[in-house]
Amino acid sequence: MANIASARKRIRQTAKRTARNTARKSRMRTFIKKVETAIESGDQAAAREALRVAQPEIQRAASKGVAHHNTIARKISRLSARIKALATA
Repeated sequence: MANIASARKRIRQTAKRTARNTARKSRMRTFIKKVETAIESGDQAAAREALRVAQPEIQRAASKGVAHHNTIARKISRLSARIKALATA
């Protein structure tokens, strides 16, 4: 255990930040799962609406540094491509 006050404070800050980032990442995953569920149901309108709701939350994870921005761009691109493919299927 740290004995120096600044080190104790750093431990407290890290714990708070870790909890916040974990919650953000979990929230992002939940939104992605909702979009994937809508895609699997085959309803393009529902899937498109789910992605519209999920996109700001997913991008917020990138802006807060929880996930890399290229990873987020790739995920959103793949989800939208799958939704677009529902029209032809």
